[in-house]
Amino acid sequence: MVINKPKRILIAPLDWGLGHTTRCVPIIRYIQSLGHIPVVAGNAVQRSFIAETFGNIATIHLEGYNIRYSRWNQWAQMGLLSQVPGILKTIRAEHKWLQLLTGDQKIDGIISDNRYGLYHPDIPSVILTHQLLLQTGMGAIADRLIQRMHYKYLEHFDKIWVVDIPGNPNLSGSLAHTEHLPKQAHYIGLLSRLNRLERINQNGGRIVVLLSGPEPLRSELSRLLWKQVKEYNGEVTFIEGSNNAATPDYIPDHISYNKCVTDKELGPILAKAGMVICRSGYSTIMDLVAAEKKAILIPTPGQTEQEYLARYLHDAGVFYSSRQQGFNLNNALTKAADFPYRLPAFNDYYDLYQPAVQEWLNTL
Repeated sequence: MVINKPKRILIAPLDWGLGHTTRCVPIIRYIQSLGHIPVVAGNAVQRSFIAETFGNIATIHLEGYNIRYSRWNQWAQMGLLSQVPGILKTIRAEHKWLQLLTGDQKIDGIISDNRYGLYHPDIPSVILTHQLLLQTGMGAIADRLIQRMHYKYLEHFDKIWVVDIPGNPNLSGSLAHTEHLPKQAHYIGLLSRLNRLERINQNGGRIVVLLSGPEPLRSELSRLLWKQVKEYNGEVTFIEGSNNAATPDYIPDHISYNKCVTDKELGPILAKAGMVICRSGYSTIMDLVAAEKKAILIPTPGQTEQEYLARYLHDAGVFYSSRQQGFNLNNALTKAADFPYRLPAFNDYYDLYQPAVQEWLNTL
């Protein structure tokens, strides 16, 4: 495709784990394929991931929200609520950062993935989200009150790209399917960093442990699962999801251990998996559906969105889920063996974002 002048597009994903960053991968690829120039903003971990995935691509440091979750489930929600003033402060800071950036650099358009301060009065700005109704964990009244405040932040953007499928079935349930949508909201289908996988050993017995998410709970789940997979009789691929994790002193022969893997490495790993054990982050769920993989979901304790998604998809018969507290690998595998795993046939919905992106780029 021939374009008259390449546009510089700032893309800034949230830093709560790498999920928001990984789901931006197909959008970045598509923008490049159209001849435009993506510029990715994020913290050191995000920028490292983008460099490993794309090679020579412009990145800019942008401080993250640095959310941490409590070690104790009963205090997790209160701990998150206590961080709200810090979140609002970060939103204000990133908005000021954007004004300074656009004064120094030519930016033609902005795509923010759940970063609410990255809108600009003079530059077309889009926000990506799969959460229109935030799960507070404090009941429907609190959810609706927070939704009103949430919509005020969303309305700063020219467009809201909702990452899911309109109607039923869908992957996000009530998170993205509410009674009243913001007027500028538009469903753009599903996003996955994975290309269409070669289906090899579709029903194989290899377990893939795919960790992600905020500390300290990522490390706690890692320790819990590592202790149990060492005693497992079958083959295991264990992916820490953090380059900062300490390498185990002893790695049994039946375990392939990795700190992190690139997209090119993850595709073949998932293709050989018979079962994936992972968090119930939305980006991970979209990757699992794209790869047509069975999974045992373990939501991050106190992260109400993940707890809702795990429950919603378990009740729909899509993925088996289990709590982190008291998790037992052998018991979970036994129960998962009888789970229906009614994975939806959603592969045709992973390219729906392209017309929305191209139409928006054409208006810049």
